[in-house]
Amino acid sequence: MANQTENKRNPKTDSGSNIKQNPIAKVGKTLWRWLRRMFLGASKELSQEAILEVERLESPSRLAVKAFFRRKLAVAALIILILLFLFVFIGPYFFPMDLTYTDPLQANVRPNYSMRSVPKDLAGKIRSINGYADFTVGVSKDNTMYIWGNTWNALAKDDYSDFPEEIREGNVLMASAGSDFVIAVTTEGKVVGWGNNNLGQYGVVNKDDPRTEMPEQILNGTVDPDKVQQLLCGYQATSMVIDGKLYMWGNNNACQNMTELLGKDFTNVQKVAMTDDYAVLLFDDGTIYGGNNTFFRQSAVSSISGKIDSFESYLADHKVVDIAATKKNVAFLTEEGEVLVWGNANYGETDYPVLPEGESFVKLEGGSRHFVGLTDTGKVYAWGLDDYGQADLAGVAAGEIFVGAKQTYLVDENGVLTESYGQRGYLFGTDSMGRDVLTRIVHGGKMTMTIGAVAVIVSSIIAIIIGCLSGYFGGWVDMLLMRVTEIFSAIPFLPFAMMLSYVIKYYPIGETMRIFIIMIILGLLSWTGLARMIRGQVLAEREKEFVIAAKSMGIRERSIAFKHILPNVISVILVSMTLDFAGCLLTESSLSYLGFGVQQPQPTWGNMLFGANNSIVIQNYWWQWLFPAIFLSIATISINIIGDTLRDVLDPKSSQEK
Repeated sequence: MANQTENKRNPKTDSGSNIKQNPIAKVGKTLWRWLRRMFLGASKELSQEAILEVERLESPSRLAVKAFFRRKLAVAALIILILLFLFVFIGPYFFPMDLTYTDPLQANVRPNYSMRSVPKDLAGKIRSINGYADFTVGVSKDNTMYIWGNTWNALAKDDYSDFPEEIREGNVLMASAGSDFVIAVTTEGKVVGWGNNNLGQYGVVNKDDPRTEMPEQILNGTVDPDKVQQLLCGYQATSMVIDGKLYMWGNNNACQNMTELLGKDFTNVQKVAMTDDYAVLLFDDGTIYGGNNTFFRQSAVSSISGKIDSFESYLADHKVVDIAATKKNVAFLTEEGEVLVWGNANYGETDYPVLPEGESFVKLEGGSRHFVGLTDTGKVYAWGLDDYGQADLAGVAAGEIFVGAKQTYLVDENGVLTESYGQRGYLFGTDSMGRDVLTRIVHGGKMTMTIGAVAVIVSSIIAIIIGCLSGYFGGWVDMLLMRVTEIFSAIPFLPFAMMLSYVIKYYPIGETMRIFIIMIILGLLSWTGLARMIRGQVLAEREKEFVIAAKSMGIRERSIAFKHILPNVISVILVSMTLDFAGCLLTESSLSYLGFGVQQPQPTWGNMLFGANNSIVIQNYWWQWLFPAIFLSIATISINIIGDTLRDVLDPKSSQEK
């Protein structure tokens, strides 16, 4: 067996044993390996990939980048910050903002996206749709009432979708939505109201406010359903036309000519149109009446002849067949197809569409700030404010038209909804002025981040100059510059910034210049910490050999300080700038929150929070402070995470990166 085992020995093993026993062969092989590594690279024991890995030289910046991207939290913060920058700097192109725009009827709307969502059960059998504010009501052909939109009043705790017991399925003849209440007429002739009733919108109110009470025969009796011509709710006021007779009630301050109109005891009224302030009557004979006030003293604009100064006398010579109203304007349609708009047309209410030859309007409807007209050929045209697409239609076929505050609904001859246009809702709600919170967050974020970035750039430039000169030259230069730094650092930052902002607020300068001055103020008062840090780093770097070598080569002192030493301390500057950016965001927001920064209506995240700084808003309108606070928090937290991570990866002594 032993012999057989010896005969089965591996020849390679035997050969190896012979080499080990030969010292000359061993030395020769070792020399060959050394020569091969010197002139031909690594030996064959290393793969090609391993050879490249060994020979690859990586710069400190590349190592720092790799170390940064190994931190999952830092990468997430960087992605969030980039998305936030894109959101606030590109977003304004998709969310345009009018600084002068306000709409009290859209004020304090909670986040929702259902303002244009006609219920499915109503969409196939529409009889009427009506909306004055941020919710809309509709009645189907089988006498069932529906409501959609912002149906919850957070302050008054009113739920408009909570119908009274008198309102049942199949018993509603007509309904109308006001600013904060609803009135409906049942098939039995009962007039029912619900919602806010503080100013006599319906029922009985035991207050001394200037109001007109709901008529007794309507409040405690019934009306003939077949004789009800129109039911219209406006801003805290209601009008009804029953067999040509006018009935009105509600807040006299909301409808300033209400008492005068009721005092005339008209019996041939065909239709009523109501703005936020006035009511206009259209009679059966085509004449109109708006009271003996200043209504007709204003000029009007005709779709045919342009501006008309003698508006009242002009209408006396033309028969009016239809009227409609927005919040501030009234449109009149004459039997010749001419349209005239009265009132201040601030949102394009007189920018009439050009109709095809031989086509003319036969019906008008008015929303919050737009008009819609139906022509004799069954085509629909709209004009006025088009911020949500409610007026973005021209020549669309329809059998009937209905409008909400910022919506347009097209219905065919069978009562089927064919198309809807306009506002769907507010993702982040609205503020107390009716302005979209999302739009203001986009523009406010752009302003806040711009101010923070400019302030950081200004402070960093000052700090780099002061720190480099002080640290490199030392002596009396260092003494002088550090005393100046101490003077600036001794100034209480926030109170001093508030004082300067308060002073410039009353100077006759534009808003843009004032915002620029605020940026400079923030930059001039926030450079001292970085300057001291740079000085300390430069003091350490100037004693190193490369500085001595540069001096011996005759390089100018300025170049040594800013071109040789400064790049070696750039990591400290980057980290400090990143952290200071977050600090400037908070400082600007603090100034705006305290009322000393950027002023309304120009938004910033800070003054948006300042606008929500009262107990009523905090308790009832949570979206007005929550969303700006979330965006500000996300921005500052992300920047701080990035800054802390940069400080770790750029520090060669950091134990976390060893």
